[in-house]
Order: sequence, then C-alpha cells, then structure tokens
Amino acid sequence: MLHDISISTESVVGVFLEGRHLKAGRIRNYKIEESVGFSIDNLESDEVIIGHLIHAIEQVFNDDVVGIGVGVPSVVDVARGIVFSPQNIPSWTVVHLGDILARRFNVKVYVNNDANCFAVGEKYFGKGRKYRNMVGIVCGSGMGMGIIIDDKLYSGDNCGAGEFGFIPYKDHDYEYYCTTGYFEKKYGLKADKLYARLRKQDKISLAILEQFGLDFGHAVMSILFSVDPGLIVLGGEITKFFPYFESDMWKVMKKFPYPFTIEKLKIEISEEPNIEILGAAALYFDAQKI
Repeated sequence: MLHDISISTESVVGVFLEGRHLKAGRIRNYKIEESVGFSIDNLESDEVIIGHLIHAIEQVFNDDVVGIGVGVPSVVDVARGIVFSPQNIPSWTVVHLGDILARRFNVKVYVNNDANCFAVGEKYFGKGRKYRNMVGIVCGSGMGMGIIIDDKLYSGDNCGAGEFGFIPYKDHDYEYYCTTGYFEKKYGLKADKLYARLRKQDKISLAILEQFGLDFGHAVMSILFSVDPGLIVLGGEITKFFPYFESDMWKVMKKFPYPFTIEKLKIEISEEPNIEILGAAALYFDAQKI
C-alpha cells in the first residue's frame, strides 16, 4: 500500500553541519521559509564552532518553531543527542549538542548522522514519500546509508544501522570499491576529470564505470538481503555517474535469487537541492511518530 506522510504546519529548524560548511533553515508545510549558509573554520575550538551553529539557528528561529533537527557527519548517541568525533572537526570529541541547543532555544532537539538525515529527508520531502521501506545512500568520497522501516527511521542502538559500506568485499570493503575515491586510488583519476572524459565517451573511462557498476550492484544486493526496501535513493557526487554505471549495476543484480524483488525495486536519484536542511528537520517529524 502506498503512503503519503502529511507534515504539520508547525515550524521546525533543520541544521546541517559539514566540516567547513553550515546550513540552517526554517521549514513549514514542506517549504523552507528562510535559510542561511556560510563557511566555517573547522579547526576552531569546540566552543567557537558551537557558537557558529547557534548563530545560524538564531537567524532562522522564531516563536513558532517547535523543534530543531541537526545532521552531522558523525556517530551520534541519538537518544541523548551526543556527537562523537565528527569528520573534519577535530575539536569535537564528545559534544552534548542536544542538551546545549535545548537549553538555548527551549524546544525539542534531535541529532543524527548525515546519512540518516538524507534518508529521512527523502522519506518526508522527496522520492520516498510513497514507500514504507526504503534506503538512502549518500555516496561521494565515502559511503553512508540510512534506513527507513515501516515509515520510520531506523538508526539502531548505536547509530550504526546502515553501515553497509564497511561490509568486506573483495580485498577491502564496499566503500573502497563503490565511491568516487576509488577512481583515484585505482586509476589515478580524480572524479571530475573522469566525468569530463565520460562525457566525451572515452572508452577507457566507460570501461572503468562498467566495472564500477558491477561492484555497486553487489553492494545493492547486500542491502536487499538485509533490508528488502522498495526504494533506494542515491545522493551525493556519485549521482552524476549513475547514467554510466546503471545498466551494469542492474546486470549483476539479475543474479539476485529472488527475481520478484528485483522487478519491484526502484532505484532513483535525489532531486531535492536542499535535502540536507530538509533531512535534518525531518528528524523532528519522524520522532513524533509512535
């Protein structure tokens, strides 16, 4: 059965913190009413970076806001809103971000990692609105995944659910073979240079993406065995390469032992340009579901 999740008219702030970039927006009824974004020095102290985050929220916060969602590239204690050693922010080792923001703004605060935010954002605002079970894959230099089961984000006990990239594969793991970093490690080609060659139909580059598609197909099959989603949504830098490896991905997936699963499965590209902010805000709406 197809489902559409209606979002209340309450205002929620979504915040996305990368190593050097910070975005925040106020969302109401599927729309971003106001947003800000700016670069930060990721080598500053924990207090200074927290101050930047608070400043960003202050610029979009108003009296109608009932909650805040924050996405970070990190392992998170979701129940307590504690962030542990985010990528590219060396001063943040253990940060009780949920408590800090709840005291400052006096609203409910939810914190999760960036891949989970991507998945729940697609569930509420993007391609996943009509699916009960789906997986979001954010793939660039690294590989992160978020899982939606029965219309609700599943993070696991330790925010580790969906880390399919670390499953052993060949001589390394899926993240090694199925990210844009592999192009440089294996072939000495940066992603942008490889993409430029692909657009010219360079035969060597096309062969590289053929093998990439076969490896990516194996990664997808691991997801199917574990989660059995109706939809997989791709985001990140890998999406621009998708037309060049999609057919080979499906080719290897034809070996999946349950043909009906492959027939029903949809794999789509995220089309929401503000998914980072929307995904963080979606943490609030997801948390209200029983």
